[in-house]
Amino acid sequence: MASERLLVAEDEPALRQVMCDYLSSEGFRTLPAASGEDALRLFAAERPDLLVLDWMLPDLSGLDVALRVRAQGTTPIIMVTARGEEPDIIVGLEIGADDYLVKPVSMRQLAARVRAVLRRATATQQADVLTLGTLRIDFLGQTVSCEGKEIPLTATEFKLLAALARSPGRVFSRLQLMEAALGDYYEGYERTIDSHISHLRRKLEADNIIQTVHGSGYKLMPPGD
Repeated sequence: MASERLLVAEDEPALRQVMCDYLSSEGFRTLPAASGEDALRLFAAERPDLLVLDWMLPDLSGLDVALRVRAQGTTPIIMVTARGEEPDIIVGLEIGADDYLVKPVSMRQLAARVRAVLRRATATQQADVLTLGTLRIDFLGQTVSCEGKEIPLTATEFKLLAALARSPGRVFSRLQLMEAALGDYYEGYERTIDSHISHLRRKLEADNIIQTVHGSGYKLMPPGD
């Protein structure tokens, strides 16, 4: 049976109980939260393996919770919300959600999505070498090659590329990339991410690998996609 810990943030008591009971019956350990602040406190204290997160939470929205969690790492997030318009789904995914389910959703489907997201996260975290099209990244050796040619990168450039490559297609804000590269916030440094990205593009000799998402940040698209 599964033993992963799931933080379930849902403000409607009956639905929260149903979700927790079903996921527990599937072998997961559940951590219920009734508000955004509760979710952040539990996340800090328990470091769950995945968050099931409602958008419309009291005191702090699910989007705000997701943004704060994303700033601290890559813990998987599944949004489960009544907000099902396409712009809402796009916003949810772009701020870092790994999946997005629109209520009403069956508990069986929710459990299946949880397993799928956890499998993807585990596979990515355990990969020592990642190949994306012609781009090859060796995380242990901290080396990068493209079309068989090794590309020399600084330590900061490698960390930025590694963060982007572990979640291809996901949009990262400058702040998220800065924290991935430095592990902390440094005043006045955020805009220098643009300079590092420019250097990376030049070294990779392919402008379309790392794409600018205007008003949001950057994402990596594998060569050929």
